[in-house]
Amino acid sequence: MALAVLVRSGEHPVPLLLAVATVGNVGGSALNYALGRAAARLSGRRWFPVGPRALARAQGWYRRWGRWSLLLSWVPLIGDPLTVAAGVLRERLVWFLALVTVAKLARYAVVAALAAP
Repeated sequence: MALAVLVRSGEHPVPLLLAVATVGNVGGSALNYALGRAAARLSGRRWFPVGPRALARAQGWYRRWGRWSLLLSWVPLIGDPLTVAAGVLRERLVWFLALVTVAKLARYAVVAALAAP
């Protein structure tokens, strides 16, 4: 992971690395959210980031656990479908951004702590 390499190098301040990684990743999740809002029109397209089965599974999780499932948005393979499902199910943007930011920042903080020299 690039973040771990950069932390290990010691050439950049860790808080700056955490901020850049978090903002970039939350931005990608926000794009997924926007695609989810438009899912009815876009879901059949080849470039759509989540397949129909993964989206259905994520919607099930989302319906069961609600907005708190977004705390798992950092997990590979389930994070993207969850963020798309949040858009499909019209989660409030403020909640979406808050929970996804917490999840992504926590992930990168753990990576940075483990990579620290």
